[in-house]
Amino acid sequence: MEQKSRHPITTGCSMSGIKPAMLDLPYPPIQVQCRNQDYAAMLAFDYCGPVSELSAITQYINNENRLCLSDCTLARTLLAIAMAEMMHLQKLGELIQLLGGEVSFAVTQPGGKREVWTPEYLTLSRDTRRMLCADVEAEQDAIAQYRAHIRKINDECVNAVLRRIIRDEEYHIMLLQGLMEELH
Repeated sequence: MEQKSRHPITTGCSMSGIKPAMLDLPYPPIQVQCRNQDYAAMLAFDYCGPVSELSAITQYINNENRLCLSDCTLARTLLAIAMAEMMHLQKLGELIQLLGGEVSFAVTQPGGKREVWTPEYLTLSRDTRRMLCADVEAEQDAIAQYRAHIRKINDECVNAVLRRIIRDEEYHIMLLQGLMEELH
């Protein structure tokens, strides 16, 4: 049986003052040339598919929670990246709506099968190096998926936003690789 302490147990890791880990560059206006359900369905995968902003946010927050007791600097950086991913999720949601799609936590696969987002999409580890490697891989997969979508989407307004998101994802990879180099 655990004994009650007279003093609260805390992490000692303050998360106050954290800003999203984003490049200091403006985002293009969130607009579309015209409604397009196919484009909206494609962006739904970036929003909440296996490789998505929702998956990234959840994975980063989980990793931050696992690290806040042992490595405050690393935990704060992961939270800052998660905050940037939240901004990406919000921008994608607006684009999906403008394109005439519906923002939900499900995607429609080719053939019509609907899949709901699941934490099974995440790669979670207790080992810090493996955790960061999984985060880098997820960022690389997201960049590849965004580039594939840019090739299929014939809407410069949408593509400008996706290209700007890619810039942040590349920045995240640089931050994560720097953190990996600092590990003992």
